[in-house]
Amino acid sequence: MIKSFLMLGQSNMAGRGFLNEVDPIYNEKIKMLRNGQWQMMTEPINYDRPVSGVGLAASFADAWSKAHPDEEIGLIPCAEGGSSLNDWHPEGILFQHALSESRFALRSSQICGILWHQGESDSYRSLHETYYEKLTLIIETLRNELKLDEVPLMIGGLGDFLGKTGFGQHATEFRQVNEQLLRFANEQPNCYFVTATGLTANPDGIHLDAASQRKFGYRYFEAFSKKCHILKPISGEEQSLKVKGGYSKTEQIYLHSMDLASGKITYAEFEARMAKVMKP
Repeated sequence: MIKSFLMLGQSNMAGRGFLNEVDPIYNEKIKMLRNGQWQMMTEPINYDRPVSGVGLAASFADAWSKAHPDEEIGLIPCAEGGSSLNDWHPEGILFQHALSESRFALRSSQICGILWHQGESDSYRSLHETYYEKLTLIIETLRNELKLDEVPLMIGGLGDFLGKTGFGQHATEFRQVNEQLLRFANEQPNCYFVTATGLTANPDGIHLDAASQRKFGYRYFEAFSKKCHILKPISGEEQSLKVKGGYSKTEQIYLHSMDLASGKITYAEFEARMAKVMKP
């Protein structure tokens, strides 16, 4: 059975890293839930906006797959760009959608973890003062509804590049939100904090760039696999930027199909490549 992970939060969970800045991850054992089916993962995974791009879940899944080479992992994308904790209230659309997708995923998978990243939209006007209580209600309700009390929850900190430039200049209280996120991880069971220290942003000053998303996902996996908080950058996290070679037949077919669809190759070139792939 597929081991699946639920993706919740706002745009830095959905992913806004520029696709051309890192090598793509293609692995037929990494799936994403799309149109009710487990399809082979490709980024953007969490297509909440036309500007969706590289997110942390891809490198998390890649690290998980390397640690469990004989198993399949599935990602359940439910993050929504710009969403606040009020938007994630259990009676709201986003929460109900996540419940619906999770229940559907549970028909063919086992949910083994929850990936959460949210807070930029609550980093102003003293919203951090009610952050802990709101997050507690969301997570407790989610765990109760889906019977996921024992499942690890990884919550990422906000980047220290916030509060300075671009869209990020308005998130002036990100440090206070980080304090609440760390407090939550320390006080709640099966919850682990993942620092964003040292990660960098796109020019907009609010969204993690593609390389940082790869590293962040690696940190999330460390928190998950070791069941501990990650409070500083990890030695060797640069390896998250290295993509495997030696693609399987299924992966090669997918890659060539993507090249054809994006106009990188002609149909004649596609046919020639496919002939080599299908050669016995």
